Amino acid sequence: MTTVASPVSWLCDMDGVLINDGHMVPGADKFIDRLREKQRDFLVLTNNALFTPRQLQERLTKLGINIREDQLWTSALATAQFVSDQRPKGRAFVVGETSIHEAMANVGYVEDAQKPDYVVLGETWNYSFDEITTAIRLISNGSKFVATNPETNGTTPNGLLPGCGALAALIQSATGVRPYFVGKPNPVMIRDALNILGAHSQSTVMVGDRMDTDVIAGVEAGVDTILVLSGITQREEIDRFSYQPSRVVNSVADLIEEIS
Repeated sequence: MTTVASPVSWLCDMDGVLINDGHMVPGADKFIDRLREKQRDFLVLTNNALFTPRQLQERLTKLGINIREDQLWTSALATAQFVSDQRPKGRAFVVGETSIHEAMANVGYVEDAQKPDYVVLGETWNYSFDEITTAIRLISNGSKFVATNPETNGTTPNGLLPGCGALAALIQSATGVRPYFVGKPNPVMIRDALNILGAHSQSTVMVGDRMDTDVIAGVEAGVDTILVLSGITQREEIDRFSYQPSRVVNSVADLIEEIS
């Protein structure tokens, strides 16, 4: 399989592609600079729902990667957009950090702990038993259940912490209601990105480090995919999947000279 000769638009994951374990992937800064120099439209897509785009932009800048706030599309933003598309100006009970609360407010949603249209689950450093209990009761009473991403854990310098997927599983077990996950591998995030950029799937490529989120989301959205080996996926694991990336490279540093 081969990618389009010279992609017009680029989508890429953040963790494992641009940064890894709190450090910049070597060449990631030059990769982004090259996209900008050649005036290629690009968007960074991340399932990370803990931080706002501004917080992520500040984090990347400190690591030496120059990306504007509006060039970051998080699963929190995608979830808010999805809910707004489904039911504009509704009401939601929101569990998560400032990122998801802010995203929901920005699409005109009012927070409601009594009779919301949706229970929206994001990620947080401090899950509240009272909030979880309220979410379970609201979903049992008919509120729709949406979550930012299916990842069961995240990493910190001190080790793993429970992710959105883990808490969603708890709530699903208590209610019997499965959440709709908006983040990757759902291709909704890719389609959002195409709409934001005004891009066409046939001239767009998705760069990611995970077969089970980035690559499958790209495949299902109809865009070519490049798997980088700078993150979680090892080369020997690729053939285990029934779908394959269009191309495999060691890191984004291998793509710099190809951007024209």
